[in-house]
Amino acid sequence: MQLLVQSFADHLRRDRRRSVHTVRAYVATAERLLAFLSEHHGRPADAALLKTIGVADLRAFLADRRGDRIGNASAARELSAVRTFLAFAGVEAPRLKGPKVKKGAPRPVSPAEAVALAEDVAEEREGWAGARDLAVLLLLYGAGLRIGEAMGLTGAALPLGATLSVTGKRNKTRVVPLLPQVREAIDAYVAACPYPPAKDQALFRGARGGPLEPSQIRRAVRRARGRLGLSEQTTPHALRHSFATHLLGRGVDLRSLQELLGHASLSSTQIYTAVDAAHLMDVYRNAHPRA
Repeated sequence: MQLLVQSFADHLRRDRRRSVHTVRAYVATAERLLAFLSEHHGRPADAALLKTIGVADLRAFLADRRGDRIGNASAARELSAVRTFLAFAGVEAPRLKGPKVKKGAPRPVSPAEAVALAEDVAEEREGWAGARDLAVLLLLYGAGLRIGEAMGLTGAALPLGATLSVTGKRNKTRVVPLLPQVREAIDAYVAACPYPPAKDQALFRGARGGPLEPSQIRRAVRRARGRLGLSEQTTPHALRHSFATHLLGRGVDLRSLQELLGHASLSSTQIYTAVDAAHLMDVYRNAHPRA
């Protein structure tokens, strides 16, 4: 079974082109399932046992996971991972309806808040590190990048032009426009950085010259939002949401927004229509005398 799990991980990474985080999560689910089945049936989990898995087994597994106080969204992801693992093992997953997951609309920040956040983070650090953090956060907001996509950029992106080629999920490449302010911030960081840019190395470097870790940006944003009195939902990823929401509010069509964000399906992009509608309702409630 351990060989099967390892092959499953290789399949996700190589064939399905899943992210490191997704591979780790799916493998953990597969291992939890095998451990549960072994305890549930009182014998080692093997290929024969997997073929006998039924609805009752899956319900018992999810009930056991609920004991760890996971919510509906986590339970739904767990079930999805189980189905993917069983399909890889050549086993038809029992038909079981997953828990209902309410999709919440992302909370965007205003353009002024996005810029203030980036500048506050930059001011907290000294020298080139501050210029680096400013460039990263302006890139997330100005081009709608995921933080992993920004960290994945290499020196091959230089010199910057009017557009930037970005590799997103499943190694899908897209081209995004670069605002002059974003280009200037990145150029300023590159000029100040003590580590010369190399085509095969990360564009954004850490203190010792290695690739910058996303966790450093997240921690810096967490401290800055406290100083600025911003919501706890103000995260690096919220800047991407804000990019999408503000473009949609200015009349960008969903198909173009889908391409800019690198979404595989239009349904992933349609959530931003709810964001824009929520913003309109806030404006209405604040402005209408009868609201």
